[in-house]
Amino acid sequence: MLSNEELEYLKHKLGREPNSLELSMVEAEWSEHCSYKSSKPYLKAFNTQGKYVLIGPGYDAGVLAIDDMLITVHIESHNHPSAVEPYGGAATGVGGVIRDILSMGSRPIALLNGLRFGDIEKDSSARWLFKHVVRGIADYGNCIGVPTVAGEVEFDNSFDNYCLVDVACIGLIDKDKLVLMQADAKDLIIIAGNSTGKDGIHGASFASKVLDDADSNRSAVQIPDPFMGKLLIDATMECVNARCVKAIKDLGGGGLACCLSELADKLGKGMSIDLANLHLREHMSVEEIMISESQERMLYIVEPSRLSTFKEIMDKYEIPYSILGYVTDDGYLDIKYDGRKIAKIKASIVANAPIAKRKARKPKYLEEIPVREPDGYNEGNIAEYLLSLLSDPSIASKEWVYRQYDHEVGLRTVIKPGYHDAAVIRLSDNKFLAVKLDGNSKHCYLDPYNGAMGCFAEACRNVIAVGAEPIAMVDHLQFGSPEDEHVFYTFVESVKGLADYGRYMQIPCVGGKVSFYNETKYGAIKPTPVVCILGLIDSYSKIVKDRAKDGDMLVIVGLTKDEMGGSEYYEYIHKIQSSNVPRVDLEYDKAVMHAMLELIDGRVVRAIHDCSKGGFGVALAEMCINSSIGAYVNLDRIPNTCSRLDNLIFSESHSRFLIAVSKDNLSRVEYTLSKYSKGNNGIHYSVIGYFNSSDSIVLEHGSSTIGLSLDKAIDAYSSNIPRLMDHA
Repeated sequence: MLSNEELEYLKHKLGREPNSLELSMVEAEWSEHCSYKSSKPYLKAFNTQGKYVLIGPGYDAGVLAIDDMLITVHIESHNHPSAVEPYGGAATGVGGVIRDILSMGSRPIALLNGLRFGDIEKDSSARWLFKHVVRGIADYGNCIGVPTVAGEVEFDNSFDNYCLVDVACIGLIDKDKLVLMQADAKDLIIIAGNSTGKDGIHGASFASKVLDDADSNRSAVQIPDPFMGKLLIDATMECVNARCVKAIKDLGGGGLACCLSELADKLGKGMSIDLANLHLREHMSVEEIMISESQERMLYIVEPSRLSTFKEIMDKYEIPYSILGYVTDDGYLDIKYDGRKIAKIKASIVANAPIAKRKARKPKYLEEIPVREPDGYNEGNIAEYLLSLLSDPSIASKEWVYRQYDHEVGLRTVIKPGYHDAAVIRLSDNKFLAVKLDGNSKHCYLDPYNGAMGCFAEACRNVIAVGAEPIAMVDHLQFGSPEDEHVFYTFVESVKGLADYGRYMQIPCVGGKVSFYNETKYGAIKPTPVVCILGLIDSYSKIVKDRAKDGDMLVIVGLTKDEMGGSEYYEYIHKIQSSNVPRVDLEYDKAVMHAMLELIDGRVVRAIHDCSKGGFGVALAEMCINSSIGAYVNLDRIPNTCSRLDNLIFSESHSRFLIAVSKDNLSRVEYTLSKYSKGNNGIHYSVIGYFNSSDSIVLEHGSSTIGLSLDKAIDAYSSNIPRLMDHA
């Protein structure tokens, strides 16, 4: 619903009272989900320019130019629908972001997802949501033949009775076939795909309400149809190759109301529409027709002389289509039904909501949470703590998830999910794209600025760990109500953290999404910015995809600090919160990044793993588990400023990597790292141990030794999520 101020603004712009259809259209477009009316002023802080950027934010997808290829990327969420009906909600989220990629004329080649749920160890409803969201993503992606190559899953009680479902899509197109928004008067407006029905009519408005009664809202969720989705992909690509479409747009949030107004406004044109021409599934009012969010529908602008070619292609794939109207030069949406005029309104009025003036005030809890340490800590329990962390659902193996995805269809996947820090897909014989999506709600709740910056930094480390230079990012910013000044403060600070990191590192933002009103009857979710990083690798030989081998030396890069706030160790093991969240030192982080890229360019490292959730202890265990190999480490050799042994092992300080290096290459690695260790802000590194063929992980500290069976580590890491989901 429009506020009183917005309604008065609309009346002023129209010079009259809006009719019911115009009001429905404006309400859909001016919803927070579609209009960005709270967030738009702050998003201008992002750096959007870069070496590879062809098109930044403002289109259905960002576009990067690499040689003669164009890479498209976009990210979307389907949070509320997935919490209401997880299978259909998640599936339609995948379909929606794929159609955004199609809208640029590009073929989707890879999917990623970021998922958030409540405590699956204690809450059966969280397990139910988790099970069916994953199944919905898998079934849709597998049916349409687009591989799901990477993702991440986080569990936290702020998501109890709710979930976040983020999906990113990567597309590929030849440089000369990019479809930009262009049209001339008399060009035809055609809707192709599924019939329009009443499903999803209230989808956008529900996204701005507290989720109370899921059962009563299930009928509002859109119905996925992956088979039509696949046909639309193939037909659209054939239309692009035949050059018979001048503009393409997905019918997503807000349905026809938003699609027509946004496209007309972007084109600087008007549109004459007759809704009686649209193919429908059932009898509907004109208001319902305009705001329906039925899935698998696309809008195409077609020059009349190319109509026969367009029809032939759609008929070939047996895709229904309707000629809805034509483009005009007057800037109006002139809407008729059976020739009877039912609305006439400037597209620019509908497409441009007035900016909401929000207040931001620092929440009291950010002042009240102290720097804490766990009570009852015992050094003798370190091995047990590490085993528990390996079974923590936010850390444990996500094989239960990714084994349900077809991640090899299309034959582009070089590094598959589960074994390395990021996925790698083939673009051409000598160009490869690394992709990773990351977030950390615990860090962002305790320190929105530094937590968000840390999410960006971690995602960059992950693509660097497979040999890629970060070249662009898209983000998804998810919060509670922007009308709550404390929630809005966390949004503003998160944007500042992301923007500051991107500008300093010269990594442009090429697109993104904002999702507010993520709340349940228990309150707002924790602030959850999610960052998807794209990295470029210019040679197959530079892809770091090996695993550690017997006799390899273990080198750590970076400094470990007493930064335990939001750590899995504190929150999962000891159930405490502390305010000292890890902070990114920008200059130090850039130096570490450059040092790692130089090592990779010199082809002197065997395997790389970043330190993040669970700290050094978990990173080492994961390297051993993935390589099926033991290790010996002298903890006293780790560069650190820690006051306690458990902090040294489990701190989640940024800018740290573990490297497996053959003895033959160790001197070259040390020489390269030594160049970056000079001066006041020089980076830290040390040879701290080696990998061996034993069946244990041994950590030596002073005169004491901590031992962990590799078999027990593997069991803890791999068995907890499948065991829990056996009872879902």
